[in-house]
Amino acid sequence: MIPVPLDIYLPSSTIQTLFPTKDRIMSHLDITTDLFYRQAGIDQKRIEGMIGDALHGADDGELYLQYSQSEAITWDDGRIKSASYDTDQGFGVRSVAEDRFGYAHSTELSEAAIARAIETVKTVHTGRNAQLAIGPTAPGASLYTTENPLPMIGFEDKVGLLARIDAYARAKDSRVRQVSASIAGSWTAIDIMRGDGERRADIRPLVRINVSIIVGEGDRQESGSYGGGGRITYAQLIEDSYWQHAVDEALRMALVNLTAIPGPAGQIPVVLGAGWPGVLLHEAVGHGLEGDFNRKGTSTFAGSLGDQVASKGVTIVDDGTMSDRRGSITIDDEGTPSGYNVLIEDGKLVGYMQDRMNARLMGVEPTGNGRRQSYAHNPMPRMTNTYMLNGDKTREEMIASVDRGIYAANFGGGSVDITSGKFVFSATEAYLIENGKIGPAVKGATLIGNGPEAMRQVTMVGNDLALDNGIGNCGKSGQWVPVGVGQPSLRIDGLTVGGTAA
Repeated sequence: MIPVPLDIYLPSSTIQTLFPTKDRIMSHLDITTDLFYRQAGIDQKRIEGMIGDALHGADDGELYLQYSQSEAITWDDGRIKSASYDTDQGFGVRSVAEDRFGYAHSTELSEAAIARAIETVKTVHTGRNAQLAIGPTAPGASLYTTENPLPMIGFEDKVGLLARIDAYARAKDSRVRQVSASIAGSWTAIDIMRGDGERRADIRPLVRINVSIIVGEGDRQESGSYGGGGRITYAQLIEDSYWQHAVDEALRMALVNLTAIPGPAGQIPVVLGAGWPGVLLHEAVGHGLEGDFNRKGTSTFAGSLGDQVASKGVTIVDDGTMSDRRGSITIDDEGTPSGYNVLIEDGKLVGYMQDRMNARLMGVEPTGNGRRQSYAHNPMPRMTNTYMLNGDKTREEMIASVDRGIYAANFGGGSVDITSGKFVFSATEAYLIENGKIGPAVKGATLIGNGPEAMRQVTMVGNDLALDNGIGNCGKSGQWVPVGVGQPSLRIDGLTVGGTAA
């Protein structure tokens, strides 16, 4: 069979059925049954029998079906720079035996292609007679809409929005030299079938808008950026108040950096802002608490359950159950309902994030963190929305407690070494703290430290918990998934700040 993109042979009446509006809401399984079985001409009962036979003797496994639509439009310096629209479909079959797995995938949705994939993955558990692991519990209500955001607004209107963003930014300040903006969205349907015939489905929308602005005076130029989104439709993003706020923040940050002085260097106290600076937790702590690294003993947190790994008052959770958040998932990519998982409680390590295989091998329950980039990828433990809970201090108290230090309000990129816990982060918006007061903006501030050590150096936890605006992407082993981060303001001592001033 020649693989045919589903949207080519689906009539408009079926498209309306599969992409329901508020007037006609279908269950997730209704949608995926139509999409992957009835319209694709695949016999569901026959596939159930094939998968059941394929996984006989395996510890675990599943058939993972996926269909997605995605688009992205980028505007740069007064014109469209790029516009793309993609559809993708395919399946993956996995068999798990102890800590080994077989995985085969294809873009061809047919019984013949699935049968070929089954023959490949069966070799992993040939000759074994294991009992198939008990499947996930049923999920609760969906955490986001099933509406497809892509057809809700025409192409011309999306381009018009980006043009208005450009004009609005330039009218705000004569120092604006360049404006870049983008809008992106996707709609993904997944269907998971286990060896016992149980099925789970999820319909996942995702949208995002980004604005970047370059300002200049004389020969000096600086930039600022801001974005937001989530598992929502475009309706919220096109509201004037939403995109204008994005422009205002990007411009404010660029103008702050335009006046910034060289940043200090050395080991000085750092106050982190609330919200997006939680990306430090994600990198420096979160990855180290994923189950696979700890089962293999390669994480700096391996074997530390019950130990005091952070200051008292530090509680960190991974929460995939938040409505409409970018990192939220009603079920993970193995069918396990997402969870509210406490990782560090009052400074003590109490749990790891688990997929099904690593949870089984470690003798614990899966936590709803088995995620994969697509049908072409094997699931692994991944974060969803990772954040620190509130403390009892105000940001003003933290600033007042510092004689000389840095207030890092916003972060750029960062990286971490899982084995050692060492991390490096760049601050995109930072200020000097002198005599307990916020001073001038500084540029070039880089935060260098060790994840576990940094958590033990948290001396004050704020009461202003905030989450990011819906812009996070996480990379691991070549796979990317959307995530969320957050935290209240924090004071951390003992970090090394790399700067340009003595």
